[in-house]
Amino acid sequence: MALLIENLHVSVEDKEILSGVNLSLGEGEVHALMGPNGNGKSTLLATVMGNPNYTVTEGSVTYNGEDLLALPVNERAKKGIFLGMQYPPAIPGVTNSDFFRAAIHAKEGKPVSLYSFIKQMDKATKDLQLKPDLAHRFLNEGFSGGEKKRNEIVQMMLLKPDLAMLDEIDSGLDVDALKLVADAINEMRRNNPKLTLIVVSHYERFLELVVPTHTHVLVNGKIVVEGGPELTRRIDEEGYKWIEKEYNVTLDEEETAKAPVSLGSCAVKQTRG
Repeated sequence: MALLIENLHVSVEDKEILSGVNLSLGEGEVHALMGPNGNGKSTLLATVMGNPNYTVTEGSVTYNGEDLLALPVNERAKKGIFLGMQYPPAIPGVTNSDFFRAAIHAKEGKPVSLYSFIKQMDKATKDLQLKPDLAHRFLNEGFSGGEKKRNEIVQMMLLKPDLAMLDEIDSGLDVDALKLVADAINEMRRNNPKLTLIVVSHYERFLELVVPTHTHVLVNGKIVVEGGPELTRRIDEEGYKWIEKEYNVTLDEEETAKAPVSLGSCAVKQTRG
């Protein structure tokens, strides 16, 4: 298994968020992580990446057989792990090109050729239909929500990870941008058959474009339902309420009434925050 999570318990400020997560991912698989808000999806991704705000109190996380919890964030990134953030921060004074080139240098352990870097960044910028001056803009400063998400995918294209975790990378995107992002992800998968994905999404449409091999529903800090792409379709049609009845779990009334968002052909529709 590329990533193996066993009995993972995670707390934030003494409040337990994850209560025994078990998850295994093989090379090249696409795992959709779904569930009502506030049930631990972002916490799981942040923990795998090594965010120090999250405390692992029990369980293990191994990546290619190595204890991931023993490694700091930068070492996890060097192993080929990438997190596309739900809310990418702005960093005034640091240009995209300087940030991305430094990140590649840190991951590879050697300087990247300027010619090669410019060629790769130009391609990624064009593929995501971002402005040509992207390289010279400060990282995410003044970017729209959709530009920030596409910029995360540019970074992913440049870093070429083997394990990518995408936390609602599709939120805030209109239909055209959604397809651009999905096309870029699928191209990366074709170029690297070993690329493993964990995708947190509330858009059924996005999961039609980046089709999961596995689907997991996280409720109250545990994975309570697992299946394939047919599970995402059922959630799109019925929401989450049926899970409460069939699996004897208690869900928040307001959140269970909401199904993932199906995008139409024109307007931007926001998912839950």
